[in-house]
Parts: sequence; structure tokens; C-alpha cells
Amino acid sequence: MQYPEPISKLIEGFMRLPGIGPKTAARLAFYVLDMKEDDVLDFAKALVNAKRNLTYCSVCHHITDTDPCRICDDKARDQTVICVVQESRDVIAMEKMREYLGQYHVLHGAISPMDGVGPEDIYIPDLIKRLQDDTVQEIIIATNPNIEGEATAMYISRLVKPTGIKVTRIAHGLPVGGDLEYADEVTLSKAIEGRREL
Repeated sequence: MQYPEPISKLIEGFMRLPGIGPKTAARLAFYVLDMKEDDVLDFAKALVNAKRNLTYCSVCHHITDTDPCRICDDKARDQTVICVVQESRDVIAMEKMREYLGQYHVLHGAISPMDGVGPEDIYIPDLIKRLQDDTVQEIIIATNPNIEGEATAMYISRLVKPTGIKVTRIAHGLPVGGDLEYADEVTLSKAIEGRREL
């Protein structure tokens, strides 16, 4: 059965979102049709507002509505430490912890030769420029623990270590509340490598 054009276009729009297949897109489209018109208009305005009013911070490249972002503009934060993450949502995750009080640098991706993404395609050159004023004493690399994230971490480490800046990597291993029997070999190996004295 063919849907009327307006609903087909709405379904196609939802399918452009990551992780949304045809069935979920159709379910969302019909949900939108059942919403009150004011709610649909508010939703549409929120989408347009986010697209028009958000940009990337000129310092750290985190998504923001002010430039520089609130984190970069906060003089109370530790200026000597930069945590390097892949995406803006990683900054949000780190901030929820409320224990890290340094600066950030968002790469917007990871090195992936298979996908044609090299160091110059993400914000690594901008990170290196940030290190030239002698303020930063430590870089914490918090890229994802996968092949691309590890390659990116190693690349950044090789660039930064000759400058004398301390380069650290976040620990990987077992989640709190996890069971050893369900952990894969790589996770267990990382947990053993990252062990610390009690």
C-alpha cells in the first residue's frame, strides 16, 4: 500500500536519522499525526531553532549557543588540562560525572582510513595549536575504546609527547556491577592493564 505523499515524505525524513528504519520511521510519522497541532509546531520550531542557533565553539569545538562556549569561558576551570573526546555528547557524559573540572577538545570523529578519515579531517590540528601557549600540562585522551578511537589516541600521543606535555588515556575495563564471566577478552585485558594498588 502506498502512503499519501505528505506522510511518505515524513517517513523518509525520519529514516534519515541514525538507527531509524522504515518501521520505526512509519511509527514516528503516525505518532506525529496524532499529536496536537501546537505540539507539532513546537517540535518543528525546536528543530529549526537548534539548527539555526547552535554552532561549534571556536576554542574547543563543543556544540554551543555562545562563542566561546560556557566551559571555555569559565575561568574557574583548570586551564592546564584538556580532555580530548570524539563528539560533543562525550563532553555531556563527562560533565554529568561532575568530577572533571578541566577543559575539553572535541575532535568530531576519529581517524579511520577505511572510511577515508585522516587526522586533517578532524580537529587534531586545532588541538596542536591550543598546546602552543605553554599553559596546558596534561592531555587526557578519552576517545572510544575501539579501533578508530585507539588509532586516534596513538596518533595524538605521538604528536604531543615530544612537546613534554603529559599524555594520559582514560582507563578501560569492567563496568561497575558487571560480571567477569560476561566480559570479552579485550575488556578483561584492558582491566588487567589498568589495575591499581588498593
